[in-house]
Amino acid sequence: QVQLVESGGGLVQTGGSLRLSCATSGSIFSINAMGWFRMAPGKQREFVAAINSGATNYADSVKGRFTISRDNAKNTVYLQMDSLKPEDTDVYYCSTWGPRGTYWGQGTAVTVSS
Repeated sequence: QVQLVESGGGLVQTGGSLRLSCATSGSIFSINAMGWFRMAPGKQREFVAAINSGATNYADSVKGRFTISRDNAKNTVYLQMDSLKPEDTDVYYCSTWGPRGTYWGQGTAVTVSS
């Protein structure tokens, strides 16, 4: 059973920063792409950022503010979120996809107060 363990969500003021973390098993981490999505109640899931073999990709709405990175030694992917805005308020989900299948984390809530 593959698990994605997320942490780092919380409440922050506009302009603040948070760092999300997502840890998984080494067999998945070394093969699959890793990424973050977000979804608010009643809305569709939205792509945020992804990293695969060192290449990164971002949604236009977060470019220049969010940074995705990975620590291969810890089998962990991070999402550094800076200059947060109220519209970034969402539940953020870690995901992995590729030859070893597709898996999702349980989600971590981010709330940005105005």
